[in-house]
Amino acid sequence: MTSPDATGKQLTAKDFSAGEARWCPGCGDHAILNNMRNLMPTLGIPRENFVVISGIGCSSRLPYYLDTYGMHSIHGRAPSIATGVSINRPDLSVWVVTGDGDALSIGGNHLIHALRRNVNLKILLFNNQIYGLTKGQFSPATKPGTVTPSSPFGSLDHSFNPLALALGAEAGFVARTVDTDRKHMMEILAAAAAHDGSALVEIRQNCPTFSAGEKAAAADSSVPTGADGPIRLEAGAPILFGADSQWAVLRDAESGDLKFGRSTEKGVVVHNPRSTSPTYGYALARLADVDPDLAPIGVYRAVERPSFDKQWQNTLATARAGGRGDLQELLSGNDSWTVPARA
Repeated sequence: MTSPDATGKQLTAKDFSAGEARWCPGCGDHAILNNMRNLMPTLGIPRENFVVISGIGCSSRLPYYLDTYGMHSIHGRAPSIATGVSINRPDLSVWVVTGDGDALSIGGNHLIHALRRNVNLKILLFNNQIYGLTKGQFSPATKPGTVTPSSPFGSLDHSFNPLALALGAEAGFVARTVDTDRKHMMEILAAAAAHDGSALVEIRQNCPTFSAGEKAAAADSSVPTGADGPIRLEAGAPILFGADSQWAVLRDAESGDLKFGRSTEKGVVVHNPRSTSPTYGYALARLADVDPDLAPIGVYRAVERPSFDKQWQNTLATARAGGRGDLQELLSGNDSWTVPARA
């Protein structure tokens, strides 16, 4: 499916391009922007019906470079502004662009409630695990012990796991992809666009200016390392990885926890993103805490539930069916009282 403009012309990525992107050479933001430009013409949505709202940070410059409606808004408040747009204009495709600092620090509360309410937003969380725009201090997603300009002896903060946070808020669609895999990212973004309700996609990337982003070398053959990744999640398929699929995600028979092990062992997990309980997805997300370089990529959870937008519109229709009402009567009606004067 392709998107037409007002004259019926079929749109291309060039029609969604605006201006020269000003990010550091090698930044993953460039790849994400190009994927967005290529994705939008395929969704069958007129260009004027796209809205892209961002907060503050390197990632949040993206609306400037997309020829759609949009807003470079306030630090951390993009989900709130986007909620107002989405619930009042259900005909629009509303996207939120944010970073690990913008979304998980000052914007944490706004992100959680947008996901909890199941507002029909597509939230792209660019995660380079650092504050790139403000000279490389640690962010809520930075690994403990990381040396930065603001933590010369290593960060002491316990870092957020973005997907575990989203699953804890019971988001209906939760996924992870990486900036270096164009095909995979396009598939994940298309799946998020098709989901009715809140969809959070964490896009892992490296900051070429303030972090090395080096993967650990394979040294101990008895355990998997980042060199054995990535771990790709496919619905209905066992979770296997490694050059020869020699590794797997296993379920511990006693605790029920997920862990890494040999694919020849018992308990190999078959991926099920349609599980209505967020428990499985949460356990899967926690594998990133065991080894960040082996954080699985793919759709963790894809469950439909009524979106806040539709419920809001239904409530408005019910209220309007009874008439316009009287504001003054509401203000001075039956729910008022008099405070007697003291003797």
